Amino acid sequence: MLVLLAGIFVVHIATVIMLFVSTIANVWVVSDVTRASVGLWKNCTNGGCDDVLSYASEDALKAVQAFMILSIIFSVISLVVFVFQLFTMEKGNRFFLSGATMLVCWLCIMVGVSIYTHHYAGGYGTNYGNSHHGYSFILTWICFCSSFIIGVLYLVLRKK
Repeated sequence: MLVLLAGIFVVHIATVIMLFVSTIANVWVVSDVTRASVGLWKNCTNGGCDDVLSYASEDALKAVQAFMILSIIFSVISLVVFVFQLFTMEKGNRFFLSGATMLVCWLCIMVGVSIYTHHYAGGYGTNYGNSHHGYSFILTWICFCSSFIIGVLYLVLRKK
């Protein structure tokens, strides 16, 4: 049981780190032709970055930014609640609060990445031709899967 708790804790910390990296890094869309990358915050071309983004819909981008920040906040809160419950909860109880908070994180990731995918999949919302998804976009989908698995594991896990 201790190994399972430690494994879940390590995966949860990895998910938080990947969420930070995927939100902060400016590599959501990468262009092969112009060697440029676009993120949620900056537009980087030829080694320099500027704050002017080449996205078509500014409202959708702000929604993605907000949901990604919310997902980080809920993931960190879930981690803190898990550690708190681990030391204060009675034996036999389940980690409902940390699981519910992690599932809210999962929901925020789902909404944010779904909006991004709808508006900017394949670089359609950017001014770049022949572009593909960068590692930030892929990391976010990995966090989507791991946060769901962690949230469900917290809900079914009992403290022994």
